Amino acid sequence: MEALYVRYLTPLNRWARGRLPAGARGATDTGDIVQETLVRALQHLDTFESRGPGAFFAYLRKTFVNRVRDEARRIARRPTEVDMPDSPALGPSPVELAIGAERLERFERAVAKLAPDEREAVLARVELGLSYAQIAEVLGKPSPDAARMAVSRALVKLADELAV
Repeated sequence: MEALYVRYLTPLNRWARGRLPAGARGATDTGDIVQETLVRALQHLDTFESRGPGAFFAYLRKTFVNRVRDEARRIARRPTEVDMPDSPALGPSPVELAIGAERLERFERAVAKLAPDEREAVLARVELGLSYAQIAEVLGKPSPDAARMAVSRALVKLADELAV
């Protein structure tokens, strides 16, 4: 279990970056939720059924998303005090944030339509930034070039899904 924890901690942290809603960021750290996700998943490892390469990482992502939803509901139930700044913030406007969230949702819907091995190839390269050698190991490909081709094909299918 310790080896699994060490193996998945960094990739899950990379994937989870920026996925915690802004309203929950002050109360909870993304890293804390990632660690909690791994601990909970490993405690229930005996009930996990592998359905191919990348299934465990998909299980971790789903567990993380569910944990974030729980945290967002918890935060929404208690009122928070907000100090209004004297000058307007220089960050993105609410419209820019909404457009960004909409694009992320479109991306996630398109990724979900890919076959599991294609989805893992895209997520490993785009979201986790893994090398082709690492992707070859994760996907069980014979070489980094085979992994590069798998990622390329998956990205073409992803682009087609996004164009619809």
